[in-house]
Amino acid sequence: MVASKHGFSKTDINAVYRAIKTRRDIRHFIPGDIEPELLLRLIQAAHFAPSVGYMQPWHFVRITDPSLRKNIHQHVEQERLNTAEALDERKDTFMKLKIEGIMDCSELLVVSLTSQREQYILGRRTIPEMDLASVACAIQNMWLAARAEGIGLGWVSFFEPQVLAKLIQAPEGALPIAILCIGQVQGFADKPLLEESGWDTRRPLSDILSENTW
Repeated sequence: MVASKHGFSKTDINAVYRAIKTRRDIRHFIPGDIEPELLLRLIQAAHFAPSVGYMQPWHFVRITDPSLRKNIHQHVEQERLNTAEALDERKDTFMKLKIEGIMDCSELLVVSLTSQREQYILGRRTIPEMDLASVACAIQNMWLAARAEGIGLGWVSFFEPQVLAKLIQAPEGALPIAILCIGQVQGFADKPLLEESGWDTRRPLSDILSENTW
C-alpha cells in the first residue's frame, strides 16, 4: 500500500529506489552509440533538478572534437599522477584503479557552474556554496535517469578547474566541476568500485544519523 495518496504506484516506487541503490560511478564502457534523443532526455533530467533560489547554475558542454577530448584526457591523466603522489602509502593501490573512461565512452560532457552567480542571493547569503550543491543535484538526476535507461555514467573530478575552463573556452567566472563519461556498459557491479576494491566501506546508518544533537 502506498504511504500517501500522492505517492507513485508500488512498481514505480520500487523502480526509483532500485535506481538509487544500483547507480554506479562507471569507468568501463563498451562500444555503442548513445542516441541523440536519449542524451537529450538525460540532460533534460538534469535540468529538472532543484536549485537554490531557482538559479539553475549549470551549463553542459558536449565534447565532440576528438582533439579536445584527447587534451582533456591528457590533463586528467596528469592530475591522476599528481593525486597518486599525494596519497603516499596508498599510491600503489590507487594506481591500480581505473578512474575514468574519457577515451572509451560514447559521450563526454563537461559540467560547469555558470558565471555571474553572485547576483543570486536567495538561499545563498550565508551559504554561497549552495550553487555547487544545486549542480550536484542536477548531476544526480542525470545519473539516476541514466541508470534507469541502462546507460553508464561516470563523474571525473581529476582536473584543475581553471585548466579545463580554458580548454572549453568558458566565460570568466564559470567553473567546471565535473567531466561526465556516458556510454554503453557490459553491466552494473553489485557494489561501488571503491568498495569492491577494498578502498573503503559504506558506513552504517547509525554512524550518520542522530537526533537533536550530534
